[in-house]
Amino acid sequence: MQNTTATASTDPKTVRDSTSASLIAADKVAGTSVYDTRGEKLGTVEAVMLDKAKGQVVYAILAFGGFLGFGGDYHPLPWSALRYDRTAGGYVVNLDRAQLEGAPSYTRDQTVSWEDPVWGKRIDDYYDAAMRRPM
Repeated sequence: MQNTTATASTDPKTVRDSTSASLIAADKVAGTSVYDTRGEKLGTVEAVMLDKAKGQVVYAILAFGGFLGFGGDYHPLPWSALRYDRTAGGYVVNLDRAQLEGAPSYTRDQTVSWEDPVWGKRIDDYYDAAMRRPM
């Protein structure tokens, strides 16, 4: 019987550099642009937050505002709010700048307690309501 199992490289750089139509290395998501539905750039993904137990992405941390990457806020967006657009080469959200300005956020100098269920509920509730409002 012939072995038909595909072999994958274990070299971390090769894994990071590999992408497909549906897969991307988590560290390559950082720096990806985020746009509103009109094509206006809102910011970039700073990081992703994973649920350790489920192994799923829960939030994309959007670097929003500031100038040249300085002085902006960080907005945790529910991963489900993002849709990858191959043409744009980035993620699209059904939110506008004003909706993001009112969203839960933190600055580089603040400490966020990701273990606090109230923080997560605040984020989820805000975006659930914001995504239902017409833009």
